[in-house]
Amino acid sequence: MPTGVHLRHARQQLFDAAERVLLRDGPNGLTGRAVTDEAGCAKGVLHRHFTDFDAFLTELVLDRAGQLEKQAGALRESAGTGTVRENLTSALITLFGPIPVAIIPLITFRDELRPRLRQAMPGGGIAILTQVTNAISAYLAAERELGRIAEEADIDSLTLSLVGGGHLLFADRDSGPPTTAAVNKLVTAVITDAVQRRPA
Repeated sequence: MPTGVHLRHARQQLFDAAERVLLRDGPNGLTGRAVTDEAGCAKGVLHRHFTDFDAFLTELVLDRAGQLEKQAGALRESAGTGTVRENLTSALITLFGPIPVAIIPLITFRDELRPRLRQAMPGGGIAILTQVTNAISAYLAAERELGRIAEEADIDSLTLSLVGGGHLLFADRDSGPPTTAAVNKLVTAVITDAVQRRPA
C-alpha cells in the first residue's frame, strides 16, 4: 500500500482485512500483524492511522455498528407492510449477519476494548447487541402504534426474547448460520400471542 494513500481508503482496507481475519480465525487470531498481512501492507500503516490496536478495533466496531443503524432504519420503514413475523425473521437474519456475530465475541474477548466503546457511544460496552436491540424495539413499537401488535404487549420483553434467542441461534460459527425456518420458528414462538391479541 503506498504511503500516500488517503486515510479513508487505508482505514477501509484495514477494516475489510480485519473482518476477513475475524471470520476466518476468530478473535484470538485478530492481531495487528494479521490485519496488515491480510491487507498486504506494512505494519506501520495501521499505526500511522490509529494510536494503537485497540483504537483500531474501537473504530472498526463503531463503523460496523453504524452500518447496523442503517439496517435498523430499513426495518422501521417496513412497519405496516408484509407480516410482523416475516419482517422480524428477515431482520434477525440481516442484523445477526456474519460480521456482527463475529464482532460480539471480539468485544467480550478484549477487556481493553469495552471501556473505549462505552466512552464512544451509549451502550458501547455491548455494541452490536445494543444496535440490534434498539432496532427490534423500535420496530415493535412502530407495529404496536399501527395496531398490528397488541396495545398491552410488553415491547421490552419481546425484544429481549427475540434478540437473546436470535443471538443464540447465530452464535455457533462452526455449524454455520441457522436456516430461515429455524429463525422463523423462534420469531413465531415469541410474537404469536402479541400479534393474535392485537385489536381488531
